[in-house]
Amino acid sequence: MVPEYNTILVNKLKQQSIAVVTLNRPERMNAINAELQEELGDALDDIGQDDEIRAMVLTGAGRAFCAGADVGGMSGGGGQLDSSTRGAEEIRRGFSSAQRLILGLHRMEKPTIAMVNGVAVGAGFDIACACDLRVGCPDSRFMVAFVRIGLFPGYGGTWLYPRMLGSIPKAAELLFTGDWLEAEAAYRMDFLNRFVSRDSLEDETMALAQRIAEGPPIAIRLAKMLLYKGLESDLETALLMAAASETITLTSEDHREGVAAFREKRKPNYRGR
Repeated sequence: MVPEYNTILVNKLKQQSIAVVTLNRPERMNAINAELQEELGDALDDIGQDDEIRAMVLTGAGRAFCAGADVGGMSGGGGQLDSSTRGAEEIRRGFSSAQRLILGLHRMEKPTIAMVNGVAVGAGFDIACACDLRVGCPDSRFMVAFVRIGLFPGYGGTWLYPRMLGSIPKAAELLFTGDWLEAEAAYRMDFLNRFVSRDSLEDETMALAQRIAEGPPIAIRLAKMLLYKGLESDLETALLMAAASETITLTSEDHREGVAAFREKRKPNYRGR
């Protein structure tokens, strides 16, 4: 049973093993307030623990993916925008829910896909960066935005941008200028995995999610973990972790099923065992 939320929609397509999470504040361009931040964190926890789900799609309702933090209702991790009534430590601790959200996407064992249906600004850009894959359309636009109002990207952008955009110079340019990154440019630099028409955005994203969900979940979980851990480790450590991970997959039922399906020229039925 899917919990009830006020600011997001969660649709678990159990037959396809895919969860679709929609930020649902279209009247505010899906800007993040404290409630949405907490609910999205709860949904990520729930999906991460659901063994029937093998891939997750994150998108926004209406014409925006996410316009960043709702300046009318929060600052940092929650609370009022007027920081004059809050101490520095209270503000810093307030970021714990933002950290939970970003880490929830980054650490989730299941692959995550951002279906970027419109603008992704500020914290919305960071959320798109925290997903593993991104599918965009001509309406997709990205902006760091924090510098435009004298702020630091408190949702992990300085770590995420150079890794997801492919270079420190490009990350620095967006950080220092607050300029727009248009969808075509984002696709050329491999930030977007797919660049499709607006009309085919959902179909293309769901087809990608379905292809992933039909794959061997143990192997994919391990691959995602070591993909990111490899950014922080030396080659020798990566090789040792790869040997341990490959041992797990070599002794799995999924591997035996994959080999049998290959020999029998049929589609494999992976069960995550």
